[in-house]
Amino acid sequence: MPTVERALHQDGDFLVDYEEKVFEDVQAEPGAKALITFHTVAFEGSIGLVNLLQAKRLLRKGFETKILLYGPGVQLGVQRGFPTLGAEAFPGHLACNNQLKAFMAEGGEVYACRFALQALYGQTEKALIEGIRPINPLDVMDLQLLMAKENAFVVHTWTM
Repeated sequence: MPTVERALHQDGDFLVDYEEKVFEDVQAEPGAKALITFHTVAFEGSIGLVNLLQAKRLLRKGFETKILLYGPGVQLGVQRGFPTLGAEAFPGHLACNNQLKAFMAEGGEVYACRFALQALYGQTEKALIEGIRPINPLDVMDLQLLMAKENAFVVHTWTM
């Protein structure tokens, strides 16, 4: 069998071109809004974390940004930790909680559906991360309609 001789990649090497940016860096116009919705199973894939990072990026671009947690997505907003609340059991364990806290600290708003919180997952409003506002299930659609009226940029995430 032939041997292939080449240097192995080393820590710190780039495998792709991170310098080239194809599109202009779009910033929000004054008053622009964005909404990211999460109807996703928390921690069952990367979409929750990825969209939390996207929400922070929209906020930093100047969009008045809101996050809507509903259905299984409300689980992203529940306090976690082990052995105590806030204690990270392993690196990254509280990544979503930490991203939500950072998003709110930077001025983002987070809403969680009370129906999903109680009826689906047996949680109380006290279980939510401080700063997340619980809302009536009827508000889930109205928030989306209000954002549509305001020509908001909207990202809907549905996973099962």
